[in-house]
Formats: sequence, C-alpha cells, structure tokens
Amino acid sequence: VQLQASGGGLVQTGGSLRLSCTASGRTFGLHVMGWFRQAPGKEREFVVGISWNGRRISEGDSVKGRFTISRDNAKNTVTLQMDSLKAEDTATYYCAAGPLGVTTIFTSSAQYHYWGQGTQVTVSS
Repeated sequence: VQLQASGGGLVQTGGSLRLSCTASGRTFGLHVMGWFRQAPGKEREFVVGISWNGRRISEGDSVKGRFTISRDNAKNTVTLQMDSLKAEDTATYYCAAGPLGVTTIFTSSAQYHYWGQGTQVTVSS
C-alpha cells in the first residue's frame, strides 16, 4: 500500500482544515487506518484511527470532539476533518495503514507498517 497525504496548510486558531490520504493498492479497504502527528522535538503522536469497515473509531484525548476521521473504501481514501484548531495542533501529519482485517484501533505507531509522506499543518495564534 502506498499512501499520499494532502491538505495541510496554515490556518488561524479556531479554524478548520481537511486532510486527505489517498492509497494505491488493492488491500486498502482491509487495513486499519490511522493519522499520526509529530511536532518538532516531540515523539510521533496518535491522533485518530478507523477500522477497515469504518465501524470503529478511536481518538486521541487531545483531539476528541474536534477531529473526525472517515474513509471511503471505494475511492481508497481516508479523510481527517479538523475543527476548532489550536496552536498545539501544529505538526506534520501522517496517514498510516495498519493490520489487515481487524477492528482493533492501534494507537502505537509500531503497529502501522505503511506511511504517507506527511503534510504540514500550522495553526497560528
């Protein structure tokens, strides 16, 4: 699976951005998908994940109620809608594909074996 993330940019505090991740490969629809982020000098952080069938979603505590993940397996895409953005959301965001055919949402980056190139999100205060 190859992943391409897009949609990052500069936004003011309280604003919104939508990130997209497009995948190539026939197994996309079977993978757990996740979004992670990494700010300079910090470890990579789990943001939100979605099961292969879209029925289970897990959010990191710092984004609950503000970020929404969705997927369209027919289009090989996963989307991250980010609302009420804060300065601390500034980071490089990565989409990642995890194990096949499971509904468990893994929060450890070690469980994800395919990564997109990252897209920068900057929230100005």
